[in-house]
Amino acid sequence: QVQLVESGGGLVQAGGSLRLSCAASANTVSITAMGWYRQAPGKQRELVATITTGGSTNYANSVKGRFTISRDNAKNTVYLQMNSLNPEDTAVYYCYANLFLRGDYWGQGTQVTVPS
Repeated sequence: QVQLVESGGGLVQAGGSLRLSCAASANTVSITAMGWYRQAPGKQRELVATITTGGSTNYANSVKGRFTISRDNAKNTVYLQMNSLNPEDTAVYYCYANLFLRGDYWGQGTQVTVPS
């Protein structure tokens, strides 16, 4: 019923930046929160950042000060501005959305690669 489509991934050198986008095929009212998780090869999926419809944000300690999450509720879209990237940021990044009374939904993932 709800689809999340990520874009903006790619390969960037250490110290560079990327901006991820995720658009959800759901109405603004039903989305309580959106965000990003990531999973590196051989590692568990971990939270990167989330943002509620009201604007409250939560970041993993490893990305605080480097990544910024934002949202456009009217467009049902969440963004992740990633600065000062390092090889440890290499992972598949998954968009996440929580819909009121419907639960959690996930995007297909977009690859971010930062060569060492």
